[in-house]
Amino acid sequence: MSPRHPSSDRYGSDVLSANPHPQRPVHREEPAVRGLVVEDVETGWVGAVVRVEKSGGVHVVVLEDARGRTRTFPLGPGFWVDGQPVRLVAPRGPAAPAAPTRTASGSVAVAGAPARTARASRILVEGRHDAELVEKVWGDDLRVEGVVVELLEGVDDLDAAVRSFAPGPGRRIGVLVDHLVPGSKESRIVAAVAKSPHVLVVGHPFVDVWQAVRPQRLGWRQWPTIPRGTSWKHGVLAELGWPHATQADVAHGWKRILGTVRTYADLEPALLGRVEELVDFVTADAADR
Repeated sequence: MSPRHPSSDRYGSDVLSANPHPQRPVHREEPAVRGLVVEDVETGWVGAVVRVEKSGGVHVVVLEDARGRTRTFPLGPGFWVDGQPVRLVAPRGPAAPAAPTRTASGSVAVAGAPARTARASRILVEGRHDAELVEKVWGDDLRVEGVVVELLEGVDDLDAAVRSFAPGPGRRIGVLVDHLVPGSKESRIVAAVAKSPHVLVVGHPFVDVWQAVRPQRLGWRQWPTIPRGTSWKHGVLAELGWPHATQADVAHGWKRILGTVRTYADLEPALLGRVEELVDFVTADAADR
């Protein structure tokens, strides 16, 4: 794989293991160019840079969130860009737009690289929304590496799906499972899957992959608690004030939520680490041969 964003723990914290010790952040200067996605650390506000201006003799930056709302912050430290602490500074003048140096996942972009012929190894995810989110953030990387993502359509038949795939040397399978927490139905199913050096099953703690999108992208500090007996997705859309009566409404709502995701920085670490782990696992299949 191409080098990805640095981390003290290659894959982040697993839902079933302890968190790594945090490192002291080091700020770098980042010009506040129009369109740059920024998070204010103190308030959690996430938005794209609209403009930089002077107010009361002080340089400020105006950020617009996914709902079109704007807020103004003084330039300086206290911001995150692509998951890294930065000190925002005023742009130095007009410049020709540069080609992206990073993919949405934070990997080094490989300009003009053709898609690789698909490997025998695969990544399985539970549903369509999982697959669309993985494609949105890791799609460029997966095409360069020749990794195909397939739908599992639920985890109940995981053991049969793994056996049907027939993993072996040069034919690895990685599986991403929703709501993999101790004591859950999912954890029992995963424990029953035969152990094999060619199989890796990992999971995230979220009830639904929607929750892997940082709630700040929707103007929330946290995802709402949906009462028992109410469909979780329908309840979330109702909290947003979006149509939610039909499955078509749910599909449209997900497209709007997915549209707020621009880079890996818009996703929760509990998902990021797991997907990175799977990608590295299936792309290391040459070691099996």
